[in-house]
Amino acid sequence: MIEKRKSFTLYDVLLIIAGFFLVILLWQLRSLLLTLMIATVLAATITPFVDALERLHFPRWLGVILFYLGLIGGLIVVGLLIGPSVSEQIQRLARRFPIYLENLGIAVENLAARVGITQLETIEQFFDLQALTNGLFRSSQKLVLRSFGVTFGILGAVINLILAVVISGYMVAGSKSLIKGLISLFPQPWDERLEAQVLPISRRMGGYVQGRVLVSLILGIVITLALRVLGLSEFALALGTIAAFTNFIPFVGPVLGAVPALIVAIPQGGLTFVWVLLLFVIIQNIETYVLDPLLVGNTVRVHPFYQLLAVLGGTQVLGIIGAVIVPPWVAGITVVLENLYLRPKLLAEKHLSVNSEQ
Repeated sequence: MIEKRKSFTLYDVLLIIAGFFLVILLWQLRSLLLTLMIATVLAATITPFVDALERLHFPRWLGVILFYLGLIGGLIVVGLLIGPSVSEQIQRLARRFPIYLENLGIAVENLAARVGITQLETIEQFFDLQALTNGLFRSSQKLVLRSFGVTFGILGAVINLILAVVISGYMVAGSKSLIKGLISLFPQPWDERLEAQVLPISRRMGGYVQGRVLVSLILGIVITLALRVLGLSEFALALGTIAAFTNFIPFVGPVLGAVPALIVAIPQGGLTFVWVLLLFVIIQNIETYVLDPLLVGNTVRVHPFYQLLAVLGGTQVLGIIGAVIVPPWVAGITVVLENLYLRPKLLAEKHLSVNSEQ
């Protein structure tokens, strides 16, 4: 039997060339695509608030304006209340941080001596604070530069953020006509199927961001108050703010937020260090087993393993920005996979098994 070899037609060649140029075009438009990704996440986040205002007979465009004005006003009030104190504490913490690192090295040497390790060269080999600090600084710098590299610098990042806010406002204000226009591009019955996915996608993406913001706010307040009680009142507000912001990054963020507080606790004595360590362990468990399932997990319904992969993948490609915006996109994509692939697949298999039994 002679096997027929598949020959490339002119259509195949043109399709490959078109795909190649499409990839180049998307790469050139990567900054715009990132802006649209951020705008979509913002739009999904503010939609419930605008819907609530619409039920009170406010036009959607006015609801968007009122929400952003309220958000900006709230941020200004918070900034005026705690901004100067946070800035002063962070600057003071930055000046004293080398001293704290030196105290950390002394504490490690004392601990090693108690264990029985007396060779300082061995300790320095496995615990070189200077190399560790430089490594962390370089890693953080790479993440920040990768984030700015997508948006072409700090000024580009600020402009893209403003554009994302404006675009998200247009998305929410004209969501009905926008969705109807996009859905009309698809043939039946896919237009109706995709239109049915818009609301659950928006709820999951927005629910993820709303949950993370609420969890971070709660943990920031609790950590600030707890550190004051434990005797770190000099930097409690700064350390609580750092922990709140780092908590936006799932899995890795809480650990990053705990490190500065633990380093600052070392000069206060071993007992204070143990209490601070226990504080962050308890808070981490409360977040993992109470707050995240209650405020994030029930809405997102994405396995923690896939959330971790989304964080790592987003960080690798887009830096810090990717760690924040990629997980809600993964949450939205899971809606499409569940409703348009997994559920029809399970129904078809169930129908097939019922027919085979008959």
